[in-house]
Formats: sequence, C-alpha cells, structure tokens
Amino acid sequence: MKSNVKAKDKHRFSQVSNRIVIRFFVSCLVWAAAVIGGFLLGWFVCSRIRWDHHSIIFLMLNFVREYSSVIIVMLIFGGMLVFAAISIKRTLRYLDNMVEAAKSLSHPSEEPIELPEALSGIEFELNLAREQALRNIDTANDAVRRKNELIMFLAHDLKTPLASVIGYLNLLRDEAEISEELREKYLSISLNKAERLEELINEFFEIARFNLSTVTLEYSKINLTRLLEQLTYEFKPMLKEKDLGCELTAAADIMLRCDADKIGRVFDNLLRNAVIYSFEGSQIKITAEVRGENAFINFVNSGNTIPKEKLDRIFEQFYRLDEARGTSGGTGLGLAIAKQIIELHGGQISAKSEREKIEFEVVLPIS
Repeated sequence: MKSNVKAKDKHRFSQVSNRIVIRFFVSCLVWAAAVIGGFLLGWFVCSRIRWDHHSIIFLMLNFVREYSSVIIVMLIFGGMLVFAAISIKRTLRYLDNMVEAAKSLSHPSEEPIELPEALSGIEFELNLAREQALRNIDTANDAVRRKNELIMFLAHDLKTPLASVIGYLNLLRDEAEISEELREKYLSISLNKAERLEELINEFFEIARFNLSTVTLEYSKINLTRLLEQLTYEFKPMLKEKDLGCELTAAADIMLRCDADKIGRVFDNLLRNAVIYSFEGSQIKITAEVRGENAFINFVNSGNTIPKEKLDRIFEQFYRLDEARGTSGGTGLGLAIAKQIIELHGGQISAKSEREKIEFEVVLPIS
C-alpha cells in the first residue's frame, strides 16, 4: 500500500516537471521559429525596396544580412536563457508553495491546503495527509483524555479499599475481647479489600509499562495446545464463580514459534474478557487449528452484542467497553497490548459480535 502511494506521488511530481520542461521547449521552438521567420520576412520586404547605398539604414541592414546567422543564433540563445529563467522561477515558486504546504502539516488546520492549478494532484495528496494528521491528533488527544480520566478514577478508588483495610486492622488491634467469628469476618473483609487494592495498583503499573517500555520478543518453540489447556485449567476458579463452562477444541500438539510469555498474556487477556462479559451459566468455546502456514485461535462467548461503533475502537489504547466507574473492565490496555504483541509476531487479531455472540480470532504464523 505504501509503495503504491509513493509511486502515485512520484507520478504526480513527474507530471508537473514534465509540463514545465515541455512548456520550456515549446517556448524555445516558437521563439526560434519567430526569429527565423522574422528574418525571412524582413529580408523579403527589404529586398523589394530600392535603398540608397550610402544611407545609415541600408548600412545597418547590410550589416545584419552579413552577420544574420550569428545574430539569429544569439537571439535564439538569448530567448532560451529568458525562457529558462522563467521556467526556473516557476519551478522555484511551485517548490516554495509545496514547502509552505508541507510545513502546515506539522500544525494542520481545518482550512484546506491550496496550491496552483498545475499542482492540483499534489494538493489533493497533501490534503489527504492533512486530514489524516488531524485524525491522528484527535485520536491521540482522546487517548490522553481517557488515560487521565482513568488515572483520576483509579487514584480516587484507591482510597476506599485502603481506608477499609486500615479501619478493620485498627478494630482488630483495639478490640481486646473479640470473638473468633468476628475476627475471621474482619480478616476476610480486610483481605478482600487488600486484593482489590492490589488490582488497582497493578492497573497503575500496566499504564506505566505501556507508556515507558517497548515490547521485545524472545522466541522459542512451544506446544500451543498444551498452553491453551493450562490456561483453561488456571481459569477454573474464575469460571466457577460465574457458573461458566469452557470447552477447548484443538488439534493435538500444535507447535508454534513465538514468545511464550507474551502469547500467554494475549490468551489470558482474551479468556479473562470472555469470562467478564459472558452471561452467567453460558459456555466459552476456544478452538485452535492449523491452516496452511498459520494457526487460527478463536475465543467465542455468549454476552451482550457489542455495537459496531464500539467494536471498531475495541483495540484502541485506554478504550473500555464499559467506561463507568467501578466496573471490572480494567484499564482498557489489555486488547491494545494484545494487538501489539500479535502484530509483532507477524499475525493478526480481529473481533466480531452479533446475536449475543462475541468472537475474537487470532492468526499467527506457526514458524
């Protein structure tokens, strides 16, 4: 795609340069024809007139006739220099226009870029770039806004479990005569609040890791089937909480060359999302198969249909399906990081949702 755009841009630039060159040569030919034609016409007219051989005009015309070839060459050459200067000036003016237009792309405005008619093709391409730059700025600003809101919400929500932990620990310390049942209750609540506190802190670290580090891959050969089996086993307690079933259908011993930790993180995130957004008592289906040179892994769960406008943004940074506070949707980084990891492996990840079914498909090269 990029090579096609570059080829198109080069073609547009060559059209402009060809037009200037053709105009220069045509102007030179017309000028040369005009000079030669003028001399022939002048000779024809002058030859029909009876001249006084001692007059100044006759002597001048005679001089011109004797050195006509030299004068014609000089006039033609002089004209070519003038036309060359005009062409260079026009080219430089076009170049100045394009430089100014290119500078405006660093701080694009809503006003369209305008160039001379000869540069209409380049004007079109620059306006496309301007519109894309504006979209990128809007996307970046939106991501920063969502991140800042998320950090603000997390910072506020950190206070609640922390205050509860401190409160119940103070009760345990101050109450000398406390029953074992009440002690167990306070400890259980403190533990739950501490675990929630840990989740919130981990979300802060997730944001920091995404912003301050780049993902690098350490390849090894893994058994994809065993990885998925282990994953479903580890999620049994979480599945049990929502009365969910998890069915894995995979070919035996699918071997995959990848970064095992990073790919494990992707599948962990996809299964976690499936659990969070599944209807209680429903079934999650995971399938894995090899087709050609690629492995296809699908995660399908039953849940509320995701609207298309949300589905189109689901892999954006800090975008959450449910942006209300206090939900368990996380930071909105999981799928963005998953997409980055999959693409670094040379694969693809996509999502679709219809009729209360949500499906994520991961395509990875097996070697």
